[in-house]
Amino acid sequence: MSRFVTLFHAPNSRSAGVRILIEELQAEHELQVLDLTRKQQREPAYLDVNPMGKVPALLHKDVLITEQAAIYLYLAELYPESGLVPPVGDPLRGALLRWMVFYGSCFEPAMTDRALKREDCQPSWSPYGDFDSVVRLVQQQLEDGRNWWLGEQMTVADFLWGHALADMLAFQMMPATPAVEAYAARLRSHPAAQRSLALDAELAARQAGGS
Repeated sequence: MSRFVTLFHAPNSRSAGVRILIEELQAEHELQVLDLTRKQQREPAYLDVNPMGKVPALLHKDVLITEQAAIYLYLAELYPESGLVPPVGDPLRGALLRWMVFYGSCFEPAMTDRALKREDCQPSWSPYGDFDSVVRLVQQQLEDGRNWWLGEQMTVADFLWGHALADMLAFQMMPATPAVEAYAARLRSHPAAQRSLALDAELAARQAGGS
């Protein structure tokens, strides 16, 4: 089976973490690069790919995958030899699925609502309850001295959470603690992240220069 994928990507966006994962997997791929400053993600050609007008999106043969958690899991399972996804029956698999879904359903909505200064609603009406509970849960996950999100073994969750937390800290959206800062720095210093972020910096500079 061919494992060649196409990543619809833009530097300095949510898709940067997926590019780090692709670099870690050494996955066969091509980039379809979008310039968000020119709103190419809202042009008809890309809306035909993802009507939500968001990156990342992933194409594998005739299968289109959108939504961050789905893309990370799909890629990691395409390369099972990487060991980044615990197999069915492994006690860590449930924890992995929990945290992958928690990111998109609770964490990012909570961060966005707070950044946009939206009024709090009743916790029973909110998909995530309340902001402080989300932050406390994330902080607790990292306060036991573990190196990676689920323990001492790196999993695909680290590519989602590590990259996202680094961005949230940079934009002062996520309250900083020593454990959270150390974790985000650990992912950013990972060799695949270093390589990918350098490539994205070059790509962003080319876009800024109009080439």
